[in-house]
Amino acid sequence: MSTSKKKALLIDVARKLFAQKGLNGTTMNDIANESGISRRTLYVYFSNKEEIYSAVIETEIERLSDKMDEVASRDIDPELKVATLIYTHLNAVKETVVRNGSLRAEFFRNIWMVEKVRKAFDHEELELYRRVIQEGCETGQFHVESIDLVADVIHYCIKGLEVPYVYGRLGNGMTLDESRPIVVNMVKRMLGINTMKQWDVTKFIEE
Repeated sequence: MSTSKKKALLIDVARKLFAQKGLNGTTMNDIANESGISRRTLYVYFSNKEEIYSAVIETEIERLSDKMDEVASRDIDPELKVATLIYTHLNAVKETVVRNGSLRAEFFRNIWMVEKVRKAFDHEELELYRRVIQEGCETGQFHVESIDLVADVIHYCIKGLEVPYVYGRLGNGMTLDESRPIVVNMVKRMLGINTMKQWDVTKFIEE
């Protein structure tokens, strides 16, 4: 097995163990035994389980980043692209947390570690929003006084909505079909859009 495949295997095995037993309940021996790789080899790649946990979080964030990049590359109107980026972010975070079972508690309990790992992603996401907003301004669809500030506001608002979105605490029980048009209209007002096209956002957003 190649070095990259061994490392990927260890990360995936660790992710599943963390999901089942939590970070504190998982040992380096557990990871070595479950992966079929010797403990000595495991330590070649990772010094401790916290390092593996960071690698797990980084891998999950890379999945999110890939989805955001895919949306940003679509040939769709900038206003729809912004709304789709927002829902892609929230849905991908929810999918990650649910996919990792009991690890959902670890994601929130170890928020300092998650924040440390996701710094690069946050920077890239801000750049995505800036680029799309710039595109909308250049085509005359957006009217904003500061592209950087609007990108910052959108990014940090969405980041702050992650936990309530995952737990279904937004909109006082509203369904996604009910809340999406409202969110889209809020984004339009923020971007200074006068023409209120009715986009079928569900066509572009994966559940």
